[in-house]
Amino acid sequence: MHASLKGKVALVTGAGRDVGREISLALAADGAIVAVNYNSSESEAQDVVAAIKAAGGDARAYRANVGNYEDVRAMIDAVVSDFGRIDILVNNAGVVIPERFVESKPENWQRQIDVDLYGTIHTSHAVAPYMIKQQGGRIITLAGDSSRIGESNLAIAAAARAGGIALMKSLARELGRANITCNCLSLGLIETAHSDPEFLAAHRDKIVRQYPLRRIGKPADVAPTVAFLASDGAAWITGQVLSVNGGFCMV
Repeated sequence: MHASLKGKVALVTGAGRDVGREISLALAADGAIVAVNYNSSESEAQDVVAAIKAAGGDARAYRANVGNYEDVRAMIDAVVSDFGRIDILVNNAGVVIPERFVESKPENWQRQIDVDLYGTIHTSHAVAPYMIKQQGGRIITLAGDSSRIGESNLAIAAAARAGGIALMKSLARELGRANITCNCLSLGLIETAHSDPEFLAAHRDKIVRQYPLRRIGKPADVAPTVAFLASDGAAWITGQVLSVNGGFCMV
């Protein structure tokens, strides 16, 4: 265990599996206490907590639907009540429903916007007063390259996450005087245990050719950059979009 985040309290949304799990483990390995948020994957969230504790760290699971502001407020109040503060917020929770825009349905629009955009607004709004009071904090939001360059069949998720990028840039200006940094990670395709295996099997070669590094990303490729942005080493980085994407997008 490193000591760069020792004594810090981190909240990771959508932390029960995949990228959120790896981020939680990485932050804990660097010494942070981790609040593991989940909505429906309680058993997986508890597995993350158990893994962190088995490695000598401290963590606790908290249920909240980030698309519901009252849920989020109650969760953040509970984390502060339990640990006294929140130093790091990682907005990882997301919903992507691939479909052609002309065939998409309003109920699917709403679900993605509620989680991908409003979820980030909710958590950031609820945590900001605590960070301002303690005069410091890190807000890190995960987006996808589609939010910057567009992508067929991902119009709604791309639009929602582009809003998250704009939010982070605006909050970087507004909250910087309180020593709060706000940054985004823009991700390429990340292969997880919950990826569509049939789609990847049919299209892997075509997808991989779009990446200069000639492979699809893994959750473990994302976590170290989040841990860096959460650390003191990133104290003068704010309002930025950092690419973790194997070279897919170079803007």
